[in-house]
Amino acid sequence: MNSAGTSTGVGGGGRSWPSRTSLSASGKRIQKELAELHLDPPPECSAGPKGDNLYNWVATLIGFPGTPYQGGIYFLDITFPIDYPFKPPKVVFKTRIYHCNVDSAGNVSLDILKDGWSPALTILKVLLALRSIFTNPDPYKPLIPGIAHLYLADRAKHDELAAEWTLRFAR
Repeated sequence: MNSAGTSTGVGGGGRSWPSRTSLSASGKRIQKELAELHLDPPPECSAGPKGDNLYNWVATLIGFPGTPYQGGIYFLDITFPIDYPFKPPKVVFKTRIYHCNVDSAGNVSLDILKDGWSPALTILKVLLALRSIFTNPDPYKPLIPGIAHLYLADRAKHDELAAEWTLRFAR
């Protein structure tokens, strides 16, 4: 252990976390956001590092009651770029979901993860925005036009299919 109380990874095969003082600015920002998430977690979701890599997280979103995603447990991978927070994290749904804003590879169409990104945004705000697509999809900026068309033309059929997918893939 070093003076900061973390393993330096030398010799014993322990964790290879650098001391807090040697973390990059992005690493410090990610650690700060992680601490804030643990202090005040948002409802129906959680997120944190996958193993020892501060830049690769797993997140969980629970489908909202009253939506076709109700009761579903959705896992997502979040990858922070080395120049975070100046570039947005990459978010991918690992659980299949029937949604016009999520493609078959799990990529998400969400403004704040693209052109709408600002360094003032945090992973908490990203999680809240991801949660909001369960209740407020954007059929006008779809990744899957067919699902968006069904959502606009026959909401009941859309919701039936989304609920079937929730039962099949997210439970």
